[in-house]
Amino acid sequence: MGTVAAIGARTGVCGLALAGVDVFVAQDPDAVRRAWAALPRTVGLVILTAEAAETLGSLATAPDPSRPLTVVMP
Repeated sequence: MGTVAAIGARTGVCGLALAGVDVFVAQDPDAVRRAWAALPRTVGLVILTAEAAETLGSLATAPDPSRPLTVVMP
């Protein structure tokens, strides 16, 4: 199993660090895209805020076995 990462606005993802999640704070669409591109290969699951998921669109949600599994926070 790989590691878990979260991408999104500070208020949406910082608390996840307490559970051992690698947090990538991304306050704007460009930062979200940079964080997605910078994910280590060890990441097996990415938790996205709704805004981050909207920014990434199908890049994050298209079925692709070479990409980590993604979930979107409500």
